[in-house]
Amino acid sequence: MAVAKAPQAFPRTEYLRRLAAVKSEMARREIDALIISSWGNITYLTGNVTRMLAVHALVVSIQDEEPTLIVRKMCAPGAAHQSFMAREKIIGYSENLVSKANTDGYDAVIDFLHDVGVAQGGIGLEQGNLMAPAVEKFIGKLPQARIVDCTRVVDWIRGVKSDLEIAVMREAAALADAAVMRARDVIRPGVREADAAVEIMAAQVNGVKGGPAATGLRPPLISSTPRTGTPHILWSESVFCDGMQINSEVSGNRYNYLAALMRTFSIGAPADRVRRLHDAQVAAIETALDLIRPGRTCSEVAHAMYSAIEKHGFPKESRCGYSIGIENQFTAWIEPTASFGREDMTVLQTNMTFHLMLGNWVEEEFGVTVSETIRVTDTGVEALTCAPRELFVL
Repeated sequence: MAVAKAPQAFPRTEYLRRLAAVKSEMARREIDALIISSWGNITYLTGNVTRMLAVHALVVSIQDEEPTLIVRKMCAPGAAHQSFMAREKIIGYSENLVSKANTDGYDAVIDFLHDVGVAQGGIGLEQGNLMAPAVEKFIGKLPQARIVDCTRVVDWIRGVKSDLEIAVMREAAALADAAVMRARDVIRPGVREADAAVEIMAAQVNGVKGGPAATGLRPPLISSTPRTGTPHILWSESVFCDGMQINSEVSGNRYNYLAALMRTFSIGAPADRVRRLHDAQVAAIETALDLIRPGRTCSEVAHAMYSAIEKHGFPKESRCGYSIGIENQFTAWIEPTASFGREDMTVLQTNMTFHLMLGNWVEEEFGVTVSETIRVTDTGVEALTCAPRELFVL
């Protein structure tokens, strides 16, 4: 008996709208079939949120209304359960292609292209998401095809969200808010970092009473004294103590749409330098919130944010934010497109979403974090995350 369909995050019409946008770009590039390997882009076009670890690919054909998802045989029921497409659009390849030296799931993808008669046409590949041997395999086994690099084509299309997607991201933001507020409650002297992490993750999953629960989880990042200059690390085996500073980065997940949020906590009065850097970063966020609107460029906003920080006497080398949305296997919640960097000339559009990220790691043992997940509106900006924008003194 075939597995039943899971509740879908979006109606069928939403997925067909997205596919139509992709097919329009394919037609412009004279591509007959687009091979998608990015988790995030597969989620965007199918609703599938399975963390596929074996070789996998989504084939979007100009001629077919629905795409075809090719996965390891054991992953096919999960893909059929979660994706919007008909069951026959999920193909499970044999275990004989798994963990072999010279064959893998891409051989099944190539066979499929031959079977449907597109092996001599234009074939798009997300080459930036593939290992070099995989790209070479497509080129070698499709000698009559015209291979086109389509890295980030779908990423740029999904950079502008629909109103339905924004609603889901608001739910994700509420989960991130709940995690920060739970962190405020549980970070105390004598508490193990691991125990606090458990409570924070529970809030990431459960959210607030009456609200939707998470449908996935990325562990919180927790950097406590003396590790506050080290981003992107998990909790340690230490115990919180008086005078300690804790930087945290959490997220909420709804259908693999993520909202991120960073806050700094201080057990007892913070050092003057911590307070000053935090105030500088909040000033930069508020500058951005006043400036962001459709038609402005990422560069304009970034220059204003850097200036706001520098007026307070602090440098910032890293970018001030990036496009955020669907989780991906290599880049967490980061969409690999627009950034609030000095040279990014991307023009802001309504319903673009960003992690406005003012984490600043000045020295190996010193940094402060504060951020918001935001949406560009018709007239300005909306902060999707709502936790108090403050340095929490506990």
